[in-house]
Formats: sequence, structure tokens, C-alpha cells
Amino acid sequence: MRPDETTRLLPVTEPSGPGYGGTRAPRDPNDPVAGAPRGGGGSSPGKRQHGTRHVPRLPRVLAVVVALAAAAATVALWRIFVGTHQGQVVEELAYDGALLGRNWLWTVAEPLLDVVSVSFIVLGTVVSMGVALLRRRWSLAMQVAVVVVGSNVTTQFLKYSVFDRVNLGGESWWQNSLPSGHTTVAASVSVALVLAVPRTARPLVALLGAVYTGATGISTLVGQWHRPSDVVAALAVVLFWGALACALTTSSSLDPAPSSGARGARGASRAARGSGAGWVLAVLSAGAVVGGVAAAWALRHTIDVVESAAVITRREETIAYLGGAGAVVAATAVVFALLLALRQTVARSTARVPV
Repeated sequence: MRPDETTRLLPVTEPSGPGYGGTRAPRDPNDPVAGAPRGGGGSSPGKRQHGTRHVPRLPRVLAVVVALAAAAATVALWRIFVGTHQGQVVEELAYDGALLGRNWLWTVAEPLLDVVSVSFIVLGTVVSMGVALLRRRWSLAMQVAVVVVGSNVTTQFLKYSVFDRVNLGGESWWQNSLPSGHTTVAASVSVALVLAVPRTARPLVALLGAVYTGATGISTLVGQWHRPSDVVAALAVVLFWGALACALTTSSSLDPAPSSGARGARGASRAARGSGAGWVLAVLSAGAVVGGVAAAWALRHTIDVVESAAVITRREETIAYLGGAGAVVAATAVVFALLLALRQTVARSTARVPV
């Protein structure tokens, strides 16, 4: 072999790194292969290129639709059950039927209603905002405060300044009581917590919040503080503000982005599923169906009795009362199922990789 051929087989520079004394040959910045970091990608070594996180568009649109539907439902409930003779009579039967078992039911309902107060609203708002701030979700902290304050101010404004109640049914208590203030407080604080807590905790918080809110709403029926439409309208008010908060979700309120690596991928997959959100949504859906069917049957039966001008018995009042309780259960389940689903979907961040 000729000397010039031997020289051609030798490396231009000696390998660099531990155990070597040579230096690495400089890379050509115009060479896309030599300039790329090991493992692919076009960024410089030591700098990871992240995509821009953004809020999914479709869930935000759905949230707006839900908010508008909730506003329309609030007005419709007032128009049907407060603004018509038939609606007033139906609810009067449900109101009178609350005397059933009131003595022992009130021992449970009264302490539950006593929890609702201004201090409870303040405490619930502070806790919800604190959870959001601990998670470094600054805009979310403001959103949960707006949900609580907006819901309760709206309820009081509608009850005393917008909606009125003309005596069309010959009832003794004809002052307007729609929407229910106690139900609004319970629902708004519960919804604020659902929005504020981490993704994996939302299903359990939503389920507990639905139970507490539904119990509070039914307790107002037990104590004859409210009619069924009052409670359902209050839930619709809170649904409006909760859905509006979901529609206005910002990128800073999103759940953490999936981590890299096998373990991080598995954790992100569990978080994406919502850690039991499907089961909770199934339970809430079942409650909505059972309560809705019972309420629909009772309403149909009560309307038939009213239209036939039959003699009103204790049985008819009991059916109307239990139907009203079923409507509260169904409405509560629907509200918390919708807000849980909206929050889980709208908070799931997607990444746009810069070009």
C-alpha cells in the first residue's frame, strides 16, 4: 500500500472526550446533518423546543352553548311555573306535599340549611381561590371567584328586581322565591371547587358537590322554604356561570402537559382519562335519568289531576312533592355532569409545535 493511501485511512482528528487528547473537529453550520443534535431535531443542544399550549376550541364553543341554554332554562322555568295558572297550582301541590314526614326529615334538613351563610360563601371562595393559587393558576383563581359572586348576585337580582309573581292560583304565599338563594350558595361553592382542583381530583369533588347541592335543594323543599322550580332555576344560574368560566379558560388554567418518558406518559394517560371521570359521569347520568323519569311522571300525573278538576287528596300532593324532589335530583346531576365534562375537556391542553 502506498503512503498516501495509508494517510487517507486515518481520521482527520483524534476522538475527543474522556481518555482522548485530541479535539473535536468543528461542525459546519450549513450542514443540516452535522448541525443537528443527537437524536434528531433542529434545536441547539441543551435547549428543548416546546409547542405552544392552547385551549381546545370545540369545548369552548360547547361551553358557550351550555351557558346560553342555562340562561334560557332559567327564564323558561319562571315563565312556566310562576307565570301561568297551571304552573302555580302544580307547584302549590308540591309545596303542600312537603308536610309528609316533615317532622323527622326536618331534623336532618335544618342543620344542612344552617350551614349556608355569608361566612360560608366567603370561606368557600377563599378555599377555591387558594387551591387555584397553590397550583399557580392565576386566572383560574379569578374565574372561580367570579363564578361564586356572579351566581349569587344574579340570583338575588333576578329574585327581587326582575322576576315577579302574580297570584294566579289562589295560594296564600304568592311572593316570588325563584331562584333559591340557599341552593345557589351550595351549588356555586361546589362548582368553584370542581373548577379549581387538579384534574385527578375533579371527579370525586364533582360527585360530593352534587350530593351536597342536591341535599341542600331538597332540604329547602322539606322546610317549605322554596318550590321545586326555585331550586332548579338556581342550579341553572350556577350552570350559566360555570359554563361561562369554562368558555373563558385561558392557557394558564390548563392542566399540566404530559411528561416525557415512559413513566410520565403513563401518568399523563391516567390524568387524561380523568381518574374515574367516566365512572362519576355514569353515576350522575344514572341519577339524572332516574330523577328525570320520576319527575316527568309525577308532573304528568299532577297536570292531569289539575285539568280534570278532581278532588285534591294527600296522595296527589305527595306525588307532586316527590316529583319535585326528583326534578331537583335530575337537575343537580345534569349540572355537575355537564360542568365536569366541560372542565375536563377544556382543560386538556394540546400543543402547537412552532414551524
